[in-house]
Amino acid sequence: MSDNNFDLVVIGAGPGGYVCALRAAQLGMKVACIDKRGAPGGTCLNVGCIPSKALLHASELYAEAAHAQNMGITFSSLKLDLEKMMAYKADGVDGNTDGVRYLFKKNKVEEIEGAAKIGAAGAVEIDLLAGGTRAVNAKNIVIATGSEVTPLPGIEIDEERIVSSTGALSFDKVPKHLAIIGAGIIGLELGSVWKRLGAEVTVIEFLDRITPGMDADMAKNFQRVLKKQGLKFMLGKKVTAAKALKNSVKLTLAPASGDGAAETLTADRALLAVGRRPHTQGLGLEALGVAMDGAGRVETDAHFKTNIDGLYAIGDVIAGPMLAHKAEDEGVALAEHLAGKPAHVNYGVIPSVVYTAPEVAWVGRNEEELKEAGIAYNVGKFPFTANGRAKVNGTTDGFVKILADATSDQVLGVHILGAHAGDMIAEAAVAMEFSASAEDIARTCHAHPTLTEAVKEAALAVDKRALHM
Repeated sequence: MSDNNFDLVVIGAGPGGYVCALRAAQLGMKVACIDKRGAPGGTCLNVGCIPSKALLHASELYAEAAHAQNMGITFSSLKLDLEKMMAYKADGVDGNTDGVRYLFKKNKVEEIEGAAKIGAAGAVEIDLLAGGTRAVNAKNIVIATGSEVTPLPGIEIDEERIVSSTGALSFDKVPKHLAIIGAGIIGLELGSVWKRLGAEVTVIEFLDRITPGMDADMAKNFQRVLKKQGLKFMLGKKVTAAKALKNSVKLTLAPASGDGAAETLTADRALLAVGRRPHTQGLGLEALGVAMDGAGRVETDAHFKTNIDGLYAIGDVIAGPMLAHKAEDEGVALAEHLAGKPAHVNYGVIPSVVYTAPEVAWVGRNEEELKEAGIAYNVGKFPFTANGRAKVNGTTDGFVKILADATSDQVLGVHILGAHAGDMIAEAAVAMEFSASAEDIARTCHAHPTLTEAVKEAALAVDKRALHM
């Protein structure tokens, strides 16, 4: 093979793309991974999951320090150095991008920096970031270009006064008042960061509830916790316009129902966080005749193949939740499928996490989905107020809820609102992957004292025999 001929070319070096490239290389393929950002890791690593978690962690420590006197820890003063916090965030991002580059070299994946366009089946043209062009050929091509911010009519992002999640990760000072358009995961996580650091935060949502897709019971309790922390909510409101002024942003709101008068809200800055959409522009897909669905996603079969031979797609550009770990699983499955190995992604057991404090995590189905499907189920709930470790840690907000089939007792969904919920949900995912019953979890010994005992107690509560409640 020449230097420009590959077994697999992956377009996009986000979690799905780079993991797909690594696994394919492990399986003996000659692989190239193309990305136009100039740093591997995609949105998640560069301006999404990783930097936001750095700020969430740092701001949570800051908020905890402010209340540490309750545990006998006092400070003569507590001061925020935002510039240093941003440097801490940047160091974390750089360390992770360097890690991906190391893995590329270790596994002999060729990293190509540039914008890719598929000119024909098996042929990719690249406008190199360093200048010039390059053409490569591949037996198989994977589209793993991720997603981008969904725009909203009447709102123009300038990343100064009106920002996307990218801009909200890099404020040079804490806003006095931050307005967030959209009460989804991204908006609530970033709203939590800036509220902890001293901002007034107002969340505006078109629906009459926060976090659409989350179990309604969990969402209601989650909103109650966030309100206790000081976040303000304006539900059932539609933002029809946003105007950036010299030192503020003026938002025009209208009732989502269409009935009632418009109103205005003025804030220092506004964050647009109404969701994300597939990023497929500039790839040449339309000219190639690649089938797309009504939501702008690439249509694929059960093995991620498009309607064009040798062309595949994974991650945010195809149907399913826009989650990094979902994309990673798809990348591994596709690489193994191309290598002739059995491959499968269990879409019924993909956990979701909101990394606020407390966290919210869930896997499987929620009550609304089970009711809609006509499935009879039992519910087991256990509050962290009754968990010994949570009591001494001062993290008693929230509860664990397990939904189990009324006949077989098989676990159908697990939902956790509480400290470290994102870590605890892994136990539920493993249990569901092996079709466990609530009784299986209830009879599994959990270490004491740990927060995970609440999971066991919720499993016991399915059969109405919780011990500590």
